[in-house]
Amino acid sequence: MDARDARDRRVEMLRTLVLGLAAVATAWGAFQGQRWRGEQAVETRRSIAALIESSEAATRAGQLTMIDVGTFTQWVDATATGETELADFYQQRFRAEFQPAFEAWLATQPLTDPDAPPTPFALPEYRLAETEKSERLNREAVERSAAAGRANRHADEYLLATVLFATALFFAGISAKPESRLQGEILLGLGGLAFLGAALWLATLPTSFGR
Repeated sequence: MDARDARDRRVEMLRTLVLGLAAVATAWGAFQGQRWRGEQAVETRRSIAALIESSEAATRAGQLTMIDVGTFTQWVDATATGETELADFYQQRFRAEFQPAFEAWLATQPLTDPDAPPTPFALPEYRLAETEKSERLNREAVERSAAAGRANRHADEYLLATVLFATALFFAGISAKPESRLQGEILLGLGGLAFLGAALWLATLPTSFGR
């Protein structure tokens, strides 16, 4: 075997290697791109569900606040008119979540101290579980939305990697039928560079195997 035949053999082996690896990498990129699209869809659904639950909890919190305001207003009216028994009646029917704020408000002597808070609702002791639930779910929705955005970006990155590997396949493939040996080697070199660059970038991308 002369030097020319040996060189042709090495070029052919290199071409086969680039074609094989690029084909595998293209399949891997397509698989990961699909996985990340699935991740995006899951996170988007979870974000929407959390937003809906947050809205429902906020609505319930608003309704409970209206109940607290209503019973407190009735208590104030009864107290102001000296109807002690009626005031006690309303106070006994305060919701459990409202009681700590009401007691903290009474401790500030609101009936005699002009600097006291105007109502229990202005105090930090007034907290509703539904409000906290709504805020927590809203934060979760934001986090899920951000995760969906990241998944979408990763899917786009894998799509680009797939295009680069397809480019490597193209150049390596047409290098087998050049008009001259030099042209074939140049095309194969371009394919090899495209593959190498895409492979190095692919190694930096996160992977997804589902949940």
